[in-house]
Amino acid sequence: MNIPYGRQNVNQDDIDAVTQVLKSDYLTQGPVVPKFENSVALHTGAKYAVAVNSATSALHIACLALDVKPGDSVWTSPITFVASANCALYCGATIDFVDIDPNSYNMSISALRKKLELAKKTNTLPKVVIPVHLAGQSCEMIEIHKLSCKYGFKVIEDASHAIGAEYLDKPVGSCLYSDIVVFSFHPVKIVTSVEGGMAVTNNSELASTMQQLRSHGITRDPSEMIGPTDGSWYYQQLHLGFNYRMSDVHAALGLNQMKRLKEFVIKRNSLASNYDSLLKDLSINIPIQSKECFSSFHLYIIRIPEKSQTFDRLQVFERLRSNGIGVNVHYIPVYRQPYFQKFNFSYKDFPESEAYYSEAISLPLFPNLTKQQQEEIINIVASPIGHQALF
Repeated sequence: MNIPYGRQNVNQDDIDAVTQVLKSDYLTQGPVVPKFENSVALHTGAKYAVAVNSATSALHIACLALDVKPGDSVWTSPITFVASANCALYCGATIDFVDIDPNSYNMSISALRKKLELAKKTNTLPKVVIPVHLAGQSCEMIEIHKLSCKYGFKVIEDASHAIGAEYLDKPVGSCLYSDIVVFSFHPVKIVTSVEGGMAVTNNSELASTMQQLRSHGITRDPSEMIGPTDGSWYYQQLHLGFNYRMSDVHAALGLNQMKRLKEFVIKRNSLASNYDSLLKDLSINIPIQSKECFSSFHLYIIRIPEKSQTFDRLQVFERLRSNGIGVNVHYIPVYRQPYFQKFNFSYKDFPESEAYYSEAISLPLFPNLTKQQQEEIINIVASPIGHQALF
């Protein structure tokens, strides 16, 4: 048995789309990247989309476009991949964390509100808050937006898990409650461009700045230049930018995958529902879905209660791994990482994140996963403590 926790779904149409670009005149900056951007913009309803080579790059240029700099503070969730925090550090800002909600595992609104109240008193309010839509379920964006208006911070939605998801019947990525939304197209995400990311926004100035930053800070648009041009060949570097561009080869795969986005998300929700049924009689906590949200179900996260008399999280995890089931833990709280120890975060400040980390396991979830495979996975999970599965 060999079942990874996630796997890309690439069909012949995807391969043909990539091959067509490989045979064309453009491999890097050609016509396909704008088509991919337009596809994502049309899906989300956002006005502008900026494709880059990873979601990490998108988070970085999003922070820069919002003028995050030394002396500023950025807050995010501790239950996320390190990129959600690193993007602030790349800009020279400080990073802090807001504890999670015990049901959604997303940023807790009550914890955010309390932290903002204290920060206002100490003049340490954040420049930007980055809520993370863990596993594909949206954060409570209306409440976060209200707090942003009250306390004056900007909002970047880390929707790396959430393309195809909905919040209040609107696509995640609409930017109705945030300044910028970031998506990931890594192979295990909902759709893939092999590696890739995208930032969407409704603000033309932010879009223009991010477009420049992804390509060395350079513009070829005369209307954006300082002073007269020397001719049609002319370009200007306006920022210290980066080579974060997405190639046409990668965009071709992402563009073609977008045609199946709805299909992928429906399949993931069906598989998640089947997991719910298979686990309903076990003393294991399954994902709780808010009525305000339609999840893209990038991940299916169970929690094995730390005081359970029936199951032991470590034993279940190792048993699954030893049987070829590629389970994982999403995520180790970022403040626990050795690099972050120098910032002196106290684990006691994040009780819900600590409780989550002690109990969570991500089970395999991807469109080609079969119900028979799900049953085999749950049979291994359901084995009592001390039982050795031999298949």
